Amino acid sequence: MSRIIVDTGPLVAYLDRSDHDHPWAKDQFMSQTDPLLTCEAVIAETLFLLGRGGIAPDGLLALVERDLVIPEFSLRPEIEAVSKLMRTYRDTPMSLADACLVRMSEIHESSLIMTLDSDFTVYRKSRRRIVPVIMPPR
Repeated sequence: MSRIIVDTGPLVAYLDRSDHDHPWAKDQFMSQTDPLLTCEAVIAETLFLLGRGGIAPDGLLALVERDLVIPEFSLRPEIEAVSKLMRTYRDTPMSLADACLVRMSEIHESSLIMTLDSDFTVYRKSRRRIVPVIMPPR
């Protein structure tokens, strides 16, 4: 079964009706039947960007509270793998959130990452394998 791992961009777009990608994000979220997985770094980034846009955190926190978005990644046991990814993609540069999501895609073998970030087309999981993504057409 493919799990969907969600990045910051789609969360912001879904919660911010003025976002250019809101219609795409809304369609994606509405088509999901299983909870979306993420990490706490993505939650923090999303809250920061929503706040900067004057959007209250309530919508995102409700998604987490209702288990529609589940931040299930723990950094401490994965710090070595995450650090290695960040060193490998230092020139991109890779954020902590992106490294956690790539690591999650390694752990959840058949997962897809829902993102707006084209860097995920550059990143590789397990050193050489493409990270499968769900992205809006550009």
